[in-house]
Amino acid sequence: MTVRVTVGQVEVSADHAVNRDVVNGVVRQAAEAGSDLVVLPEYASGYDPRGVGPAQAEPLDGPFVSLLRALAREHGLAVVAGTTLPGESPERGVNAVVAVGADGELAGLYRKVHLYDAFGTRESDRLEPGPAAAAPLTLAVGGLTFGVLTCYDLRFPESARRLVDAGAQVLLVPAAWAAGPLKDDHWRTLLRARAIENTAAVVGVGMAGRGVTGRSLVAGPDGSVLLELGEHPEVPTTTLDGELIATTRASNPSLRNRRYTVIPR
Repeated sequence: MTVRVTVGQVEVSADHAVNRDVVNGVVRQAAEAGSDLVVLPEYASGYDPRGVGPAQAEPLDGPFVSLLRALAREHGLAVVAGTTLPGESPERGVNAVVAVGADGELAGLYRKVHLYDAFGTRESDRLEPGPAAAAPLTLAVGGLTFGVLTCYDLRFPESARRLVDAGAQVLLVPAAWAAGPLKDDHWRTLLRARAIENTAAVVGVGMAGRGVTGRSLVAGPDGSVLLELGEHPEVPTTTLDGELIATTRASNPSLRNRRYTVIPR
């Protein structure tokens, strides 16, 4: 019960066609490495460091998601990637993550619940939040269940716990984690904390480039660091071991010992 995961730490620009070429290269590289799953960062379809909004939005049947589906089908691997969808209002978009199965079908969609209104930034000026009570996005790949959250959601442990309650053994965190004082330390600490408290593996995929930290990290279910990158684009592939998750949960049954549940509000 092992799954090969490719971490697509890429730089994303405002040019959507260029970004699609980058994604095409990442997925082909992942296929050559024998990967079962490719994870790309938040806003992988298009990014503006001054703020992402409706100008970057594409519909689900637009060129970015259509490319993901075609590549997944061609290479027989799953893909999880951040994008921006049109909002209900023309003044706002939706920060979303799509999950595409190895058959090329859209397996699920997550609309970011916690918008990044912090550290002097207001994502909610340009984006609509996803519904807190929406069903968690999980994806089965190679005998493991992956749960999806994104970027600022990482600071809210109940988001991860709700995914684990839905069966997730691995947490996927696509992000464009903003740079700043202590921000890379927060990112690293929170990824490992979500792994430890949930006895789940965690795959944090950060965007590289101006204004963001990069520093993608894969943590085991005990919080040990299995893979850690620097600031620049890299596309490594690593292996997640389902047996390790099972033995960790058997020896540390904190999920069974808990006394509280997570309820959306």
